[in-house]
Order: sequence, then structure tokens, then C-alpha cells
Amino acid sequence: MIMGLNQRRRWVLDVKSVVMLGLGLLLAMAQLTVQLRSNHPMHGIVDRVNEIGGPYIGLVMAYPPEELALITSRLFVHNSRIPFIDLAGRRFNVGKIKNVDVIYAMTGEQTVNAGITVQILLDAFDIRGVVHYGTAGSSNNSLSFGDVSVMKYVAFAGSWKWKAFKSETGQLPELDFGAFNFPVRGKNLLAKVEFTPSQLYSAGKPMEELFWLPVDSEWFDIATQLQDLELRRCLNDTYCLPETPKVIVGLRGSTADIFLDNAAYREFLFKQFNVSTVDEESAAIVMACLSNALPSIVFRGVSDLGGGSDRLLSISRISLASVNALRVAAEFIALIDKNNLVHDQ
Repeated sequence: MIMGLNQRRRWVLDVKSVVMLGLGLLLAMAQLTVQLRSNHPMHGIVDRVNEIGGPYIGLVMAYPPEELALITSRLFVHNSRIPFIDLAGRRFNVGKIKNVDVIYAMTGEQTVNAGITVQILLDAFDIRGVVHYGTAGSSNNSLSFGDVSVMKYVAFAGSWKWKAFKSETGQLPELDFGAFNFPVRGKNLLAKVEFTPSQLYSAGKPMEELFWLPVDSEWFDIATQLQDLELRRCLNDTYCLPETPKVIVGLRGSTADIFLDNAAYREFLFKQFNVSTVDEESAAIVMACLSNALPSIVFRGVSDLGGGSDRLLSISRISLASVNALRVAAEFIALIDKNNLVHDQ
């Protein structure tokens, strides 16, 4: 009995030693992180950017034609003293849009690039919130080329639990591959996938599982003022859309690391989730902002039908969708400055 008690005491002491060693390592890592940050070659310049301007609106886009729309519009005026900073292979451009302090960056495509870029932006600079604009595929037949969707919610539709053949129906939405057999529906050895929620981590809160990620409600309310904004129907003298595009607010979007060119899956997303647009970055950008308790909003211009009847991607349509999405984003930035909103953190 005494031997057992001594063994338990030694075990408790060993556990305490391991815990203390672990805490020591974490503290050392934290100190090293701070040291690396202060010794970063761009540390002084980043501090200078935060001193000469801000707080800034963060503006992000993912695809070269989307940045080209901003460059050719001449809406963005670079800061004459520090026009840009390169961090982790990404260029953060410092300046103004409509006399509002803005730092913009191109994230690159897909969720990992988008999430990393936004986190660098928020860590390095004094940011009020993030505006994201870009192009998207449509999964809603009521949308037309050039229309701009102002999302209220976006889901990461690329997180699946791949289920066993003949498995029972779960509680979450499922995609049953057998339902899409052609020419006759039936069983399929690929079985089905169950859509799973995202895990949201944020300071001072327990982890939440969310399928629908909300944009900031105050920013969304301001964006509703842009419903009557006039968008471009013609890109140039040779390319015009048959109808004038519209700004449509309150829709749902989906994000996945997949370029969607399949009509059956496009229709499934709309019927199952009432998703109107599909892209590869929006959910990651909104999630990064939610984790940091900062507002975000998304403007996506329709450039293709996501596997619909007109499957040929047109450079002109991509360019026009980018121009229209940028127009809405720029007007929103001006409205934000006019309303002078301070987000509660």
C-alpha cells in the first residue's frame, strides 16, 4: 500500500515536471516569436505605415484580372512615401481609394492562400476590416453575367465526410453519387459524402462549429444602400452584355478549392443550400476576420455559369465582372468612411 502511494506521488511529480517543461518551451517559443517579429527586416517600415495612416480598410482580391481592374480604374492612389511592402511573398499596397486609407493585396487563388494573406494583413497592419471583391460562378439561374452578389452568408462547401457504401443517412446534408448515375439512377460504390461545418476559433470564445459564416451585419446593412448602383453593361466598344447588370444583396455563397464546371453539381448546390455563387476564397477570408473579431464583406461579380449551358470562359466576361465587383467595393469603402463605423471588438 505504501509502495503504491509512493508510485502515485512520483507519477504526479513526473506529470508536474512535464507540464512545467511544456510551459517553459511555450514561453521560450513566444519570446522567440516576439524576437523574430521585432528583428524582421520590414518591422520598422510596417510600424511607419501604421504611423502615417490608418486605421486602414483591407482590400483583397484573388485573381490577376481582378487586380487589373483596380489598376486600370486608377481608383487606388499609392502612398508617395511607402507605396508597398512585400511580406511572405505577397505585396501589400499602401494608399487611398476615394480618399480613404486602404491597404490592398492579391491573395492568390484558393482558401489556404486567401486565409494566410488576410491573417498577415491583420497581424502586420492597423486594419478596420476587410473588403473582398472578385469574380464567381453562378449557381442561381436568376443571376446574369455581370451581376454583383453582396453575400450575407458564405459556406465552405469543400469539407466532407466520405461515407461507406450503404451507410445510413446522417443529420447533415449529403451528396449521394448514385442519384447522379446516368442514364439510370442507382447505387454507386463511391456512396455519398456528408457536408461538415467549419471550426471557428476566436479570441475569448470556445470553438464553434458553423456551416454558414456571416459577413458583418453592420457592414451588410450599409451595403444594402448600393442596390441601385449603376453597373457597366459594356466593357468596351466591341463587348456589351444584353442587359444592364444589377447589385443583388442578401444571397448565399459557397467556397471550395474546386473550379466548378459541372451542371449537375451546380444545380445540387442551389437546391440543397440555396447557394447563388461559387468561388474558391470567400469563406476563408470571412473566417479569418471572424477569428480576429473584425468586420468583413464580400462582393462577387458573376463571370460564368458554373457548368451551365454557356461553358466557355470569356476573358471579356471575367474582366467585366471584375470591374463591376470593384465598382461596388469602391463605393462601399466610401460609404464606410462616410458612416465612420467603429466595430465593437
